[in-house]
Amino acid sequence: MKLKSLASFLLPVVGLLVVSIPAVAHHGFAGRYDEEHPVTVQGTVLEFEFVNPHSAIIFESKDKNGVMQRWHAELGGANALHRADGWDRDTLKAGDKITIVGPRNKNGSNDMNLSHESKITLTDSGKEIHNSIKVAQAQ
Repeated sequence: MKLKSLASFLLPVVGLLVVSIPAVAHHGFAGRYDEEHPVTVQGTVLEFEFVNPHSAIIFESKDKNGVMQRWHAELGGANALHRADGWDRDTLKAGDKITIVGPRNKNGSNDMNLSHESKITLTDSGKEIHNSIKVAQAQ
């Protein structure tokens, strides 16, 4: 009887752990991105994916040798971007020139996470369309 009672308690607990571990692993940020040394990248939008759970900007930028590099910048979801910054699916279009400040992947790949501590500016107009950098918000 005690074994059956213990099993009926442990089974839901183990099930909850199995379900929650992927969610925690998915949102690991600090281990992959260098928040201490944000980079500034200027480029041209190729594609803007305004979706949930994560939106993305795919863009091209020339490296220091003039070679064109493809970049991927992950943002929060469409709902969060709309609430925080008023974004919609037409906020960025292919061909838009952008300047992004944010953390780059520590492995050196052309991958950024702009969920927080980042800034995006339309280069041609100077219009800031996103800013979650705490220092800038305090000013």
